[in-house]
This record gives sequence, structure tokens and C-alpha cells, in this order.
Amino acid sequence: MSVLLLQLAGPLQSWGAASRFPRRSTESAPTKSGVIGLLAAALGRPRTADLTDLAALRFGVRLDQPGERVRDFHTAHHQVSGKSMPVTERFYLADAVFLAAVEGERALVEELHAAVRAPHFLPFLGRRACPPSQPLDLGVRHDIELEQALREHPWLASSWYQRRRGRTAPTQLPVLVDSGPDDPPGDIVADQPLSFAPSHRRYAHRSVRRDTVPRPGAQAAPAHEPLTLLEDD
Repeated sequence: MSVLLLQLAGPLQSWGAASRFPRRSTESAPTKSGVIGLLAAALGRPRTADLTDLAALRFGVRLDQPGERVRDFHTAHHQVSGKSMPVTERFYLADAVFLAAVEGERALVEELHAAVRAPHFLPFLGRRACPPSQPLDLGVRHDIELEQALREHPWLASSWYQRRRGRTAPTQLPVLVDSGPDDPPGDIVADQPLSFAPSHRRYAHRSVRRDTVPRPGAQAAPAHEPLTLLEDD
């Protein structure tokens, strides 16, 4: 198997999994449907195209810089009637940075890598108003599993974030990974894409395993056994 690594960084990101029209929420990390949509756009596929091959990719994401949740309000008018639409409440992640990865057959992953480097449609981070501020492409790793790629890639947090956190920077980073057939049941989320057709978008459920990995470059905490303080000399 091969793994494509992506850097998802921008002033704003928004990854909805259960939004309704008046309230457009965002998850705390990129969704599989959002990243698959980004890759399909990079390939130049229309919204009605078959997604079977892309949806079968294993997906994982590492939260390198979680960002801050912010809220905005939008107004709009109906395109045909011109009538005012209800005010919508929309949520975003500000100043977030994620390491996303998809795992699959080598030929498909290399095709996706080429598309990310020269996308047919401009990529965005969940919504069209959220362009990336850094290059997406972090390369491809062959003969490696998704979890290992997420564990080994250097920490992507912004330099200002690293300076601000200093010694308080987390030594463990959260990761969300598609549950494997031998894994215990994980969280169930409805972001497995089936169709992006505007007339009827469809999503299935998938199981997500939550875990942490050591932050690359972080020094391991020294072993601590408090009971040794009670021992006699």
C-alpha cells in the first residue's frame, strides 16, 4: 500500500458532517467526505462522477494545531425569486493545521499525488471561502501503513504556534483513523461519501478510531515513580 500525505492549513477551515441550512457547523478535524471531495476536484471529476475508488481509500488525520472555533452570520437572496433567505449561522476553525493521509493502491495514490500538484479545480478546505495558505502536497510514502505515516511525519504546527506554546506544547497529538476490520468499534460518523451530485448528496456511516501518537521531535517524559520517595535509604 501507498500513503498520500496532505497539509491542510489556512486562515479558516470548515468541515461539516451534520450541518443543516440555518446552522452550518464544523467538526474539530477534516472529514473524509471533505478530503475526498478535495481530491476529486483536483482530478477534475464532476460532482456526478462515481466515487467508488476514492471512497474505498483508508483515511486518517492528525491534529497538529487544533485552531480556534469562530462563528459568522451569512445573508443571501434566492437566485430565481430574489427573496431574502433565512440568516445562516456558520462555524469555522481559525488558524488550524492538520496532517491528512489517504492509503490505497500505488497507482491510484500516485495519480492523486499528480493531481494535487497540478489540480484541475482549485482546492479549498471544506468550503469555497476557505483556501489553503500552504502547499497541500507532502509527498507519497510507499510500502507503509497509514498509522505509521501519521506517526512519523514532522510536526506541522506554525512557527508562531510552536513559539507561543514553548515547553507547554503537547507531547501527544490526537489522530482519527478509519477503523480496520480487526479494530473494536469506534465513533460512528456520517461522512463516508457516496455521491456529491448537487441534486442529491449522499453519505454513509463509517467507524472512526480515536488515538494519540507521540509528537515528532518531542522529548519523552522521564519515568516517574512517586512511591520511591517513601523508600528508606
